[in-house]
Amino acid sequence: MRSVRDFTSGVGFFFQGFGWVAKNTRWWLFGLIPALIAFSVYVAALIYLGTNATELAEFLTPFADSWSWRETFRTLVGIVLFVAGLALAVITFAAITLVIGEPFYEKLSAAVDPLVEEHEQPWWRTLPRSIRDSLVTLMYVLMFTIPLFFLGFVPVVGQTVAPVLGAAVSGFFLTVELTTLALERRGFARKDRFRLLRANKASSLGFGVAVFLLFLVPFVAVIAMPAAVAGAALLVRTRLSPPPTPAPIP
Repeated sequence: MRSVRDFTSGVGFFFQGFGWVAKNTRWWLFGLIPALIAFSVYVAALIYLGTNATELAEFLTPFADSWSWRETFRTLVGIVLFVAGLALAVITFAAITLVIGEPFYEKLSAAVDPLVEEHEQPWWRTLPRSIRDSLVTLMYVLMFTIPLFFLGFVPVVGQTVAPVLGAAVSGFFLTVELTTLALERRGFARKDRFRLLRANKASSLGFGVAVFLLFLVPFVAVIAMPAAVAGAALLVRTRLSPPPTPAPIP
């Protein structure tokens, strides 16, 4: 029962983030800027992928040249490529937007979660570390989501278990990404952040799954991004503090 309550409270922090940006519309508009930039890049990339999926499928399947049903097969491959690209866009949207909007979201997170003492560094110094940490997180995401993608083709299991596991995995790593700013301001290095979120797994999953499901709706992801950053800051401040003594960030 406690896990259920913690999961529900994690979902609640996301909606608290919406409440915060609704009361502070200036910060919401401020946080929309990098989200709109990232969204535009993703839309352009997906349009390009969609219009060239058949040619890409043909390039990847030269072995099918002699098949009588090669056009049908390559159409299916093209659809799979586009769906995979769309799934990757959903998974990576938050990470890419946070990298693009590092100085924006640092200020937003600090406004939601003011600290008396914090480990503050200029954004141009934190940006390389943020990119590195996002790549490490993406590697972990792909380790889980690629097998789950193929599991989706298994009858029954692919339509029941795989989507639930996929939402849980994607949700947890979204929480990892979104809480990075608030936890870094408390001096947490990447390993410490992972350890803390695993120790509060139910709350982390509740928050991240709520974000993930909403991010599946294309333009809603843009609107919800500032709320997700604000909600993550509230999650850290309310549920994850006072933190254990973290290792210093190198």
